[in-house]
Parts: sequence; structure tokens; C-alpha cells
Amino acid sequence: MSDSREDRCRRFLAEAGWDNAERRLLAADASFRSYDRLSRSGETAVLMNAPPPQENVQVFRHIADLLLDIELSAPRPLAVDQEAGFLLLEDFGDRTFTRALAEGADEGDLYRLAVDTLIALHGRWYNSDMTGLPPYDEQRLLDEAALLVDWYLPAVTGRETPAVLRESYLEAWRAAVPVMLGVPQSLVLRDYHVDNLMILEGREGVARCGLLDFQDAVIGPVSYDLVSLLEDARRDVAPELAAEMLARYRDAFRHVDQWAFAASYAALGAQRNAKIIGIFTRLCRRDGKAHYLKHIPRVWRLLEGDLQHPALAGLAAWFAREMPPELRVTPQENE
Repeated sequence: MSDSREDRCRRFLAEAGWDNAERRLLAADASFRSYDRLSRSGETAVLMNAPPPQENVQVFRHIADLLLDIELSAPRPLAVDQEAGFLLLEDFGDRTFTRALAEGADEGDLYRLAVDTLIALHGRWYNSDMTGLPPYDEQRLLDEAALLVDWYLPAVTGRETPAVLRESYLEAWRAAVPVMLGVPQSLVLRDYHVDNLMILEGREGVARCGLLDFQDAVIGPVSYDLVSLLEDARRDVAPELAAEMLARYRDAFRHVDQWAFAASYAALGAQRNAKIIGIFTRLCRRDGKAHYLKHIPRVWRLLEGDLQHPALAGLAAWFAREMPPELRVTPQENE
């Protein structure tokens, strides 16, 4: 933070009653946001530093309130300075699902809790709750998918993607959009995976699952967050575990057409993985964050698996023709 921003932050903390707290960096992510943990007299809180115009703390606060209203565990907002981009939040601690897994926690138990939380979210969410949140519509889905040809393809070919090739790519995706959207709509948190889920001791049922990083939430297909969880860009999920979790979710919503759900899951998995390959390349090339590149082989494997679904035959044909296996590589870091 610049000096002037730091001064604004200190005023915000003073007004919130946390001016004398010890403060240390907790995390920074792939966005412009960073997080500090505040400690005072045995109490803790988390300071979100989300500088505008790139970030908007009011959106996070709004979605947190919506999740709390349906009795899910989002961090409670304690104070906000919307203009400056500061938000003081309830501290959920350090035990992410990722950390718990590294400590030897039962993988099946954690994934069942994560899936049950999605079941609760989709079961408690009603159309009347959707006001004010953007839709996960065709344009947004296509813009995200385009990151693959806008960032990754130039990185591995050494030249800009020709306009005609880019358009043929988007045309293949347009044909898949109805498949993606062919299931019921709900709140989509968008980054629903083990890095953003917390174990909250002392709470019962799905309230034990703390939710983070949902400020980009939209209204979209119920299949999306399940894809985010089970096709994790950063860790391998065993096929047997993924199949069990898919069955668990689908058993809870048997009224949803099962073929349509499976097709939507595959199509959104393909879209998400194409987007992630583009984003990880952009993080390296534009932002100097090369450590994301190590995940690209995994994400390509996931994308190739998604393209096996018969509903995506046209899209699979495009990839086979225009991005054959020799182009499915890890980009080089910037020289």
C-alpha cells in the first residue's frame, strides 16, 4: 500500500476499534486483494485490502450477508470502508481443507462436507434471492473461454491468434453454451475448492464448512461449483472419489434431468479448464507469477477428459484440429 492508502487504512482500523491491534500479512491471491490478520487481547479479525477500482468490497459484503441469511458460514462483516476498499471480517482461522488434508484428515469426510454444503446452498436458494447478482450468461462464458486463445495459444506458438481462428473457437463454444445452461440456476461461488473452504470447529453440520473467496459470485448453473471442487486445478482428485461425490450430489436432486446434468458438468468443466489455462498463462506473462504454470498439465488432462462427453463433439473436433497434443504444453516463462 502507498503511504496515503496506509493512512486511510489506519483511520479505518481506528474507527473500527482495532487501531492498536497487531497486524501481519495473512495471504495475497491472484487478484489485487490482500489480507491481514489483526490480533488484540486474545481476539482476532481479518482485514481485507481490496483497492478500487479493481476490487469492490461491497460485493463481498453483500454475498456474505446472503450466505449468512441461508445459514451457511461466510465470514461476518464487522466494518467496511467501501470507498477506500477496506473490509474487516470475522476470522475463520487457518485450517483450510487444504491444510487439513496435508495434516492427514479424511479426504472423503471433507469432500462429503463440501458437497453437502453445496446441496444446502442449492436447496435453500430461491429465485427471489437472485436480485442484484449478474448472470453467468453466454457472453461471460465466452469471454472466459477466450482467455485460452488470447493468452495461452500465443505463448506456445509465438504469434498472436489469427482473428479467424479465434472466431472459429468461439463458434464452437457457442454451440456448447445451451449444454452448460441446461440445468437449474443458483448462486455460483465460482472458486469453490479446498483452498477456499475452512473447517470451523464447534459448529455442526454444513455450518462447519467456512466459505471464502466468493466476491465474484454470479447466478448460474448448479453444476459449476461442483466442477470447481472436483476438477481442482491445484490438486488431483481420485476418479473414484469424484464419482462418489457426483453421485452424492445427484442423489439429492433427482428431479434434475441426469443426462442434462452430466452434460452441463462436462461442458462447464471444459469451459472452466480452458479459462484456467489462459489465466495461469496470463499470470505468468503479464504479472510475473510463474508458479501457476506447474498446474497447466493437470488442467489440460481435465479439459481433455471433459471433451470426451458426446455433447461436446463439435468442441472436441475443434481442439483436435486446431490445438493438437503438440500444442498442449506448459508455456515457457518470460525471458
